[in-house]
Amino acid sequence: MSKDTYKYVIGLMSGTSLDGLDVAYLKFNTENLADFEIITAETITYDATWQADLKTAFDMSAVALAELDARYGIYLGKQVNGFIKRHTINQVDLIASHGQTVFHRPETGYTTQIGSGAHINAVTGIKTICDFRTQDVALGGQGAPLVPVGDRYLFGEYDYCLNIGGFANVSFEKAGKRLAYDICPANIVLNHYVAQKGFAYDNKGQIAASGTINQDLLHSLNNLEFYQGDEPKSLGWEYVTEQIIPLIDTFHLSIPDILKTYVEHIAIQIGQKTTGGSLLITGGGTHNTYLIQQIRKYSPAKVVIPDKTLIDYKEALIFGLLGLLKEQNKINVFSSVTGSRFDHSSGVVFDAFINR
Repeated sequence: MSKDTYKYVIGLMSGTSLDGLDVAYLKFNTENLADFEIITAETITYDATWQADLKTAFDMSAVALAELDARYGIYLGKQVNGFIKRHTINQVDLIASHGQTVFHRPETGYTTQIGSGAHINAVTGIKTICDFRTQDVALGGQGAPLVPVGDRYLFGEYDYCLNIGGFANVSFEKAGKRLAYDICPANIVLNHYVAQKGFAYDNKGQIAASGTINQDLLHSLNNLEFYQGDEPKSLGWEYVTEQIIPLIDTFHLSIPDILKTYVEHIAIQIGQKTTGGSLLITGGGTHNTYLIQQIRKYSPAKVVIPDKTLIDYKEALIFGLLGLLKEQNKINVFSSVTGSRFDHSSGVVFDAFINR
């Protein structure tokens, strides 16, 4: 096997929960994608200023958002340069960046992820591939979820692949097609309420476990119109701010009671969508011991929890794969998942600079 068979990629992922920037240095065998390695990875925590800027981007003017897009792209490029230096990395064939989602309304034809790829490219000099969602939305798709491509190629031995981040999403094979969709909002809601107690997240779900389930709220959540619709479907921050949070707030509950009720809601929704076989769970929500306990209660599937590196960096890994597939002009978005008119190779490429 030649040296050229292997590609070295840096994957960047920043989710709606704003936990931080996940950076993963990856090795792929281009002749057998299931032969991969997360060589090293780390999460770079956002400081208070970046957290505030990214959280309020939704409400910014067009000019302010354009400025933030560029500034965040420069920030990402600098973080990559620092990561390369800290880990003494000698070869990077490309950077694949998800960006930070600000707007996501595929039903009206648009989605926006900031973190300018041109600026990442300018700062690093390395080929950069970004903006993986826009093309799919233009083709009539949801633009999400995109991780199922990696689920098929890298984790095909599992019946279900579930990621619990800001949102919980699942992918699986049915009749030879990969299907996937967002199940429900997850950490994005839990973190919103636990922040009111001064915490970034509910460590192991301890606060939720101390609360009491409010059956009326649980019933209202489980009967939201979103859960009655057909797949594929996806969720964004707008849905949370317009539907979930206003509904919860009408009940005037304590934070522990809100968290316990909402964890129960997440577990019920996941249980209804995972009906047997093996269930691989990754994402930040996997560290919520109480949530995992409740998922085991409601899901008939056998829950599999992998090692911490894969839990924390699976999405960065898969966006690295999406970038690699784009570079090779291979399909990296399945129409069976997103609802677009056809399978396609998505992403915007900024080539490496010969003279840096």
